[in-house]
Amino acid sequence: MAFSVPGYSPSFKKPPETLRLRRKRVRSFGADLSSGERPEPEPRRAALAAGLPLRPFPAAAAAGRGGGGPGPAGRNPFARLDNRPRAAAEPLDVPPRGPQQAPGPFSDSNQENDLLREEKFPEGIAVDEFIQTSGGSLSESDTPPSEGTELPADWSIKTRLLFTSSQPFAWADHFKAQEEAEGLAQHCRGAGGTLPRSLQQSLVYWLHPAFPWLTLFPRIGADRRMSGKASPWADDGTLQRVLMNDWSVSFTSLYNLLKARLCPYFYVCTYQFTVLFRAAGLAGSGAATALMSPTTRGVREAMRNEGIEFSLPLVRERGHETRASGTSTGHGGEQAVSDEDEEESLSWLEEMGVQDKIKKPDILSIKLRKEKHEVQMDHRPESVVLVKGANTFMLLNFLINCKSLIAASGPQAGLPPTLLSPIAFRGATMQMLKARSVSVKTQAISGYRDQFSLEITGPVMPHALHAVTTLLRSSQSGSFSAGLSTHEPTAVFNICPPSDGAPEKGTVREELARCGLHPETLDQLSQAPTLGRSALRSVEMRDYSCSWRS
Repeated sequence: MAFSVPGYSPSFKKPPETLRLRRKRVRSFGADLSSGERPEPEPRRAALAAGLPLRPFPAAAAAGRGGGGPGPAGRNPFARLDNRPRAAAEPLDVPPRGPQQAPGPFSDSNQENDLLREEKFPEGIAVDEFIQTSGGSLSESDTPPSEGTELPADWSIKTRLLFTSSQPFAWADHFKAQEEAEGLAQHCRGAGGTLPRSLQQSLVYWLHPAFPWLTLFPRIGADRRMSGKASPWADDGTLQRVLMNDWSVSFTSLYNLLKARLCPYFYVCTYQFTVLFRAAGLAGSGAATALMSPTTRGVREAMRNEGIEFSLPLVRERGHETRASGTSTGHGGEQAVSDEDEEESLSWLEEMGVQDKIKKPDILSIKLRKEKHEVQMDHRPESVVLVKGANTFMLLNFLINCKSLIAASGPQAGLPPTLLSPIAFRGATMQMLKARSVSVKTQAISGYRDQFSLEITGPVMPHALHAVTTLLRSSQSGSFSAGLSTHEPTAVFNICPPSDGAPEKGTVREELARCGLHPETLDQLSQAPTLGRSALRSVEMRDYSCSWRS
């Protein structure tokens, strides 16, 4: 007997009753299927009565699932709309994939998997065959590797090199005291007239500032790595000014060496962007150049206000290179051209006599549209800035006086940018790339064979990459492979700047003879870059011939 309780809903059912109802529905549904009929849902009957075109109701598929009989598979509602079986016939030279079977109870999911597999692998090619042709890795690029006798110049900074060979690297594991002393002395004096140089000499680089408890490269995205480390300058304004003054002296010293062609190139690494300064004669340019990436609209606008002329090599408008100028005449010229284009685009309205009836876009909306285009490329490789000639000195002053060069908060607050150079400069600290060799046993057809590897970590600059690969070419009998990890924000430094009369090879050797690099390394770095916006990812050398992927 049921009693009336205030607030009690008679439609409320306890969990056991709900389960009982579900069992009833399942049993009645099975009975309908056993009789070969399935009632259509009420909304579907109403739609059919209204004359709406609907897909065939999958009664056979439901029967196949319920009774175990074969039937056409229902479509997966989570699949893409374009995931339909292709009608293209298989190639004649490919054996058939097997007899077609009727779909079973789970044929809908199998069909979707087959469709995804057809999209991922080319038609008529088995999965194993595709893996073989792609070098054993599905993520590897499909483009064939480039080949040659010498590697192209790579202006990006590498963070890790992993060399593998069938011959041991025991000579690179532990340096004797005399070998270490000779390598350091040869590096400091620029000695060692023939390649390959010793590994110890190839691993040296110069850094400022230097704190033993901090890893100061890379700086972009390094907040998590630096978090929790001691930074006594973070809340001390006096110490920050001392560090910045010392950094300015070192930066100016490096630029003076570059201008005198005693330094081939150097990097300025901030927490937001990286700048590469190159001496005249390198990268196919007859003048000193500086590349900055990535940039923002605010930084570019500040450079214009300081009168720095620069270009955006990767931004092209109407087939011509877009050039930005900080001078009043250049900026006014750009504005005049844009206004003239706007007037020409609206001149046809005057010809029709309806210029007063149609609202023209105002100057503010045009300016906002242009600013939106500039903001869209911020923090992207397309925002790379190229500065040439005397404007590089103006860029030096801009960076020294730029307030946003140093982080105002976070783990990098108050810490000056990192200066990286292949040669010594005022206030620099000598550092060494870390190298270690490992030997492992790998399975082969006839059993196990020895596989040796050499790992080098740290900021590997272009000259060091060339020196190490030249050394391994000699020590490993012209056979080794390498995997290269790139600091991605610097990969765009491999773009080819506009040609302005590249100097001859002999001239570059003479003018940069005292820069501390070997003549063969200079020959490589003086060539115009060919990698574009990419960087070297892997290198394979066999019988003194190399191939690479970028």
